[in-house]
Amino acid sequence: MVTKITLMGAGGKMGGRILDNIKDDPAFEVSCVEVGKAGIRNLEIRGISPVPESDALGVADAVVLALPDRLIGNVSKSMIPQLKGGALVISLDPAAAYAGVIPIREDIAYFVCHPCHPPLFELAENKEEQLDWFGGVAAKQSVVCALHRGEEDDYQRGEAIAAAMFQPILRMHRITVEQMAILEPAIVETTTASLLYACKEAMEQGIKMGIPKEAARDFVLGHLRVELAIIFDVAGFPFSDGAMQAIKAAQSKLLKDDWKEQISNLDNIRRSVRSITGD
Repeated sequence: MVTKITLMGAGGKMGGRILDNIKDDPAFEVSCVEVGKAGIRNLEIRGISPVPESDALGVADAVVLALPDRLIGNVSKSMIPQLKGGALVISLDPAAAYAGVIPIREDIAYFVCHPCHPPLFELAENKEEQLDWFGGVAAKQSVVCALHRGEEDDYQRGEAIAAAMFQPILRMHRITVEQMAILEPAIVETTTASLLYACKEAMEQGIKMGIPKEAARDFVLGHLRVELAIIFDVAGFPFSDGAMQAIKAAQSKLLKDDWKEQISNLDNIRRSVRSITGD
C-alpha cells in the first residue's frame, strides 16, 4: 500500500534532504508544499513542482513538518483542520510538540523524530561517508523517535517513514518527547555546543597571544579527537595524571557548581523550547 506523504517546506535544507531520500521510493507518493522562492528553485532543480497546500493536505496519510521551529505553530493552526481523520503529523524536532504549539485533534496522530547524525567514532568506508556530516546521504546514522499522541500502529507508521527519511540507518531508538527535549536543546545545544564554542574561543585566545594559527588549530583539533575518545570510553586508555590534575583544577573555575541541575531542570527546558518556537 502506498503512503501519501505531504512534505511541508519541501524545498528547504531539511526538506530537500528528506525529499532526496523518499521521492523515488515506491512505498511513498510525495506531494511537495513550498512557498519560498529559494525553496521553489530547489524543487525545480530536482524536476519537481510544488503543490498547493489545499490540494496536498486533505489526501495526506502523513504530513512531515520540515519547517523552522518558529513557524510550526502558525502553520499548523491552519494545517491541522485540513487533514483527514487518521492522518499522522510528523515533527522533526521535539520543540513544537513539547511546547504545545501544535493544535491537537483526537482523530489524528502525532509523531516526533530527529536524526542523531553520523557518530563520531564510526570509521567511514569512503570519502563520501566521511564528508556526510549531517547524515542521510552515505553515512549511517541513528534516529530517535517518539509517539506524541496516538496508538501503537501510529508509532510503527512513523518509525517506518523516519527510517526512510534519514537512511542509511544505524539504529532506531524509541524514547519520549520529553526525553528528546532533554537531548535537544538541553544536552547537545545548551551544553555541548556552548562548551565547544568555548573550546574554539580558547584556541583563538591562544592565537591572539602569538601562537601561529595553523599550529594552534592542528594542536587543538588533534587533542580534541583523542580527548573525546578517552572521555567517551573509546580510546581504551585514560588521561595522564597531569592532565587529570589540570582538569580537576579547572572545572570549578569554568563551570558553576549547580550546572547539572540547571541543565536538567525541566522548567528551564520548557522555557527554552518556548523561546525556540516563538511562543
